[in-house]
Amino acid sequence: MDQVIDYLKSINPILAALYATLFTWILTALGASLVFFFKKMNRALFDGALGFTGGVMVAASFWSLLSPAIAMSEGEGFVRVIPSAVGFFLGALFLYGLDKVLPHLHVNFRTDEAEGVKTPWHRTTLLILAITLHNIPEGLAVGVLFGGVAAGFEGASIGAAVALAIGIGLQNFPEGFAVSMPARRQGLSRIKSFWYGQLSAIVEPFAGVLGAWAVLTFEPILPYALAFAAGAMIFVVVEEVIPETQRDKYTDIATMGFIIGFIIMMTLDVGLG
Repeated sequence: MDQVIDYLKSINPILAALYATLFTWILTALGASLVFFFKKMNRALFDGALGFTGGVMVAASFWSLLSPAIAMSEGEGFVRVIPSAVGFFLGALFLYGLDKVLPHLHVNFRTDEAEGVKTPWHRTTLLILAITLHNIPEGLAVGVLFGGVAAGFEGASIGAAVALAIGIGLQNFPEGFAVSMPARRQGLSRIKSFWYGQLSAIVEPFAGVLGAWAVLTFEPILPYALAFAAGAMIFVVVEEVIPETQRDKYTDIATMGFIIGFIIMMTLDVGLG
């Protein structure tokens, strides 16, 4: 791990963000590849994995994003928290707008519960778009943090950026499976189901590169950008991830998954950051 961190320190931060988000995409693809080995998805295991996803995202929002954003902001007292508060709200507002406009369908929901602009698109397409909503703020968060490290901001460390990439990668694994298995049930071949599953995370490298570039180009926006990514992730957890885990009888498993995900992400950030 030390060698990985040293290598990422030595290269262009935009390239480092690209490598990190390619890693998170690869784990999504690995999750999607389970469609070649399983015929159905265990609902209890899946709800636990969704809870794990929520725990990772909430922990990352504070430990990897909000806390550094506050630490690097100028001023004292209420003044110091203003950039984080503004960025957090704007991030949530951005995802709220996407949620209302982009047609998508949450994993455990019926087709008639699709959200966004009404469209005749296939259920599989709507599922892909729903998972893509997860991945936009995740990729952005990784890129912004790598950009902050390169810019030399206090509170942003390469270890924290690596920890964030690992945590997001871990929770991307079940998301790939969450798209590929429903696609398989819709009658698609295993190859096509895998393709759609991995495709849901292809946006992360683009968002990561954009985040790193934006911070390096406009350094004063870093506290706002970190909090923006945090607000977007919290919106996804509250609006999408948690409701998906509450539609069956495995709510306790989902809750424990959330706790485990939170602990792992917190441990990674503190241990590596």
